[in-house]
Amino acid sequence: MADNIHPDFERFISREKKEEILGQRGSVLWLYGMSGSGKSTIATEVEKRLAAQGRFVVVLDGDNLRSGLNADLGFTDEARNENVRRTAEVAKIFASQGVITLISVIAPLRRFREMAREIVGEDFKEIYIKADFATCARRDPKGLYAKVSEGKVANFTGKDSGFEEPEKAELILDTQKLSPEESAEKILSLISELPK
Repeated sequence: MADNIHPDFERFISREKKEEILGQRGSVLWLYGMSGSGKSTIATEVEKRLAAQGRFVVVLDGDNLRSGLNADLGFTDEARNENVRRTAEVAKIFASQGVITLISVIAPLRRFREMAREIVGEDFKEIYIKADFATCARRDPKGLYAKVSEGKVANFTGKDSGFEEPEKAELILDTQKLSPEESAEKILSLISELPK
């Protein structure tokens, strides 16, 4: 099958030209953490602030992706690996077009995040949204932790499916201490360091 695929990127308008048009550098800000840690809330805040600056931003949210592109995937480690792979490939495409791309996914294992970093390349920024299980369970914005306690959800991250904290994230945001606004400000500082 690979013999019948002939990628062609040379005929299209270059990344550099698109970034010039947009006035920004494409990047992937990979926000991850347990359910209820604040990923989507922070991504939304960052998106609003960047849009107010005239930046073009796309948010790829885990639940939204699982309702379409990744609707066929479950929550085993193998399925989660594929979920991350697909998400990273889409994010790479957006970044190559000059788009600032915010990812909001759980991505519980280091090997998943390493794969995403390898796929995306130098545009990748790993941002750990940190909150412990008890805090996330107390917040429980989607009612998932209540279902877990009733035995209605299998392979739940932090309970019967593991979560590995990072070894080399570009940014760690402890949402037990930081508000969404404070967290967004730290991400914006990271963005300001990216070449334009």
